Amino acid sequence: MARPSRAHEKRAELVTAARRAVLERGILGLRLRDVAERARMSAGSVLYYFPSMADLLQEVQRQAVDRFCAAREAAAAREPDPRLRLITTIDSGLPTGPDDELCVLLYELGAYARRDPDYAAQHVRLFERQVTLYAGILDEGAAAGMFTLTREAAVIARNLVALEDGLGLHLLAAAPPLDAAAARDLLLAYASDATRCAL
Repeated sequence: MARPSRAHEKRAELVTAARRAVLERGILGLRLRDVAERARMSAGSVLYYFPSMADLLQEVQRQAVDRFCAAREAAAAREPDPRLRLITTIDSGLPTGPDDELCVLLYELGAYARRDPDYAAQHVRLFERQVTLYAGILDEGAAAGMFTLTREAAVIARNLVALEDGLGLHLLAAAPPLDAAAARDLLLAYASDATRCAL
C-alpha cells in the first residue's frame, strides 16, 4: 500500500517558515536560503513544493489576508450595536505595536504590490474586504438612526481603511511619530465627524 502524500503538510511547513523569515529578515532582504533553513530543507526541496519564492510568498500573503480579515469580521459580529461595532472595527485594524506579527507581515508583503500584479490583487482584496466591513456597519447604523452619514457609506469606509493603513505604517516605523492610542483617537475623530455620532 502506497504511503499517503505529505505534500500538503510540507507546503504548510514552508508557509510557516516563510512567514517567520519575513518577520525576522523583512521582505527586501529575504532569500530562498532563509526559508529553507527555517524549514530544515534544501533550497531545491522548497522549489519542489513552490516553483518560486514569489509563489510561496503569495501563499503567505493570501493566508495573512484571510486571517486578518476573518479576525476583524468576527470581532465586529460580536457587537450588536453599530456604534460599538464601528469602534471595535477601528480597534481591530490598527497594529498594536511593532510586535503585531500579522500587521507587520501584511505591511512587509504589501511592498511587493507596487511591482507584482498577483501581490497587487491580494492587496486590493484586503482593502475591499475591509471597506465592505465598514460600509455594512455604516449603512446599518444609518438605517437604525444612530448615524447621520456626511458622505456615502462606501466613501467613508474607503477613507477609514486608507487612514488605518497610513497610521499603521507610522506605528510600525523604527521611530513612530505617534502611538497606538493617538492613532486610535484620530480614527475615532474622523469616524465621529463622518457619522455625526460621538464615538
